[in-house]
Amino acid sequence: MKPFSIAIVDDDPNIRQIVEAYLQKEGYLTVSVHSAEEALHLKETNPPDLWVLDIMLPGMNGYEFCRRIRMESETPIIMISARDEEVDKILGLELGSDDYLTKPFSPRELVARANRALRRWERMKHREEPSALPEDNTPEQSDHHRSGLLVLDKEKRLVYSLGEEVEVTPKEFQVLALLAENPNRAFSRDELLTLVWGYDYFGSDRVVDDLIRRIRKKLDKIPLETVWGFGYRLRSGERTLEG
Repeated sequence: MKPFSIAIVDDDPNIRQIVEAYLQKEGYLTVSVHSAEEALHLKETNPPDLWVLDIMLPGMNGYEFCRRIRMESETPIIMISARDEEVDKILGLELGSDDYLTKPFSPRELVARANRALRRWERMKHREEPSALPEDNTPEQSDHHRSGLLVLDKEKRLVYSLGEEVEVTPKEFQVLALLAENPNRAFSRDELLTLVWGYDYFGSDRVVDDLIRRIRKKLDKIPLETVWGFGYRLRSGERTLEG
């Protein structure tokens, strides 16, 4: 099995060198860059399995880079910062980071958190892999949630709205599928965290609100409602089940 790759994005060369040394000793492939602009190029050419991301960077800061990553993927992100303010941690988690460390930090602790984030990421990817075809190679009937406003093809993991394909991240698809399979049921933020992010997720439940905002921006016609003080639900009448 190919080792996981980890990208370190930090403008401090000493931190990059130390973090790379510890991660390589653990068996990971590493690459380090000093700016978010370099990291964006890396994302397009050779995206890693995990980002270790400093917040205070020259040019684009870590918050903006995290936001851009989350628009396209759920690749794990561990943010690091010299500031130990609760608001910074919350903002990082709201933008979609999976973990947060304050400088100075123990490299061993970073390795432990990287191990945990990658285990969780690997489990999530395995859950999302389509089932194999039957031995006679006859495709099974696709599982769809379909309406004029929303079509979810669970086998191909595609989303359509008003006949147009809409690109979504893996977690956005998971949340949409969960809500579509349970029309009118209100899910609390804690339930969504457990069912989508997993039991071992320890970040803020505000990450759910951020993901819902992204879904609404991409699918602004679907009746995805806020249940104030509780969570979210998808209204019925906009979905049927095929297969």
